[in-house]
Amino acid sequence: MRAPRGLYAITPDEPDPDRLPGLVARALDGGVDWLQFRVKGGPPSLREDLARAVKALCDAAGVPLVVNDDVALALAIDAAGVHVGRDDGDPAAIRARIGPARVLGVSCYDDASRARSMLGIADHVGFGSVFASSTKPHAVRAPLSLFGEARAMGLPAVAIGGIDRDNARLPIEAGADAVAVISAVFSAPDPARAARALRAIVHEALAARGG
Repeated sequence: MRAPRGLYAITPDEPDPDRLPGLVARALDGGVDWLQFRVKGGPPSLREDLARAVKALCDAAGVPLVVNDDVALALAIDAAGVHVGRDDGDPAAIRARIGPARVLGVSCYDDASRARSMLGIADHVGFGSVFASSTKPHAVRAPLSLFGEARAMGLPAVAIGGIDRDNARLPIEAGADAVAVISAVFSAPDPARAARALRAIVHEALAARGG
């Protein structure tokens, strides 16, 4: 699979090795479809150890792991891919560096023209924040119409920002292939139960849309 489909969980920025793997394990038990490692704090050696622990959990669950921003780390742990933003380098150069076998996701915020420029480079794009987000409260807001535009381009798209059980179906109905969540899973009292409920909503919406 070259692009996320369904529920795409993103780890909290939690560098505690006694906490993060347990949270990830519970989220995986709930049935997330893809996982992104997004830990920015701590020394590089700690981040790599954490990333390897998370990858081992993902491998056991059969879930692709994508690394946020850090191409070197993605290559070091043999991740399925990498996701980058506008400050993380030229996507074409990153594609050349990671090769054709790994997945490349690119944040396009609220910009359809940036997404169009990723055709032939990225495997998928991300738009957001689609709703108000506690993780990035000052992020630009991306209209749901962007997902229809991306779909018309033939470019898979992931929705991110403020997504929860109450609104998760809306980006899918608009054309998104996956929804990315952090707090809705990892801040829940029971991450497995939260992931299971969200995944059911998302896949029901995908089925109703006809793919």
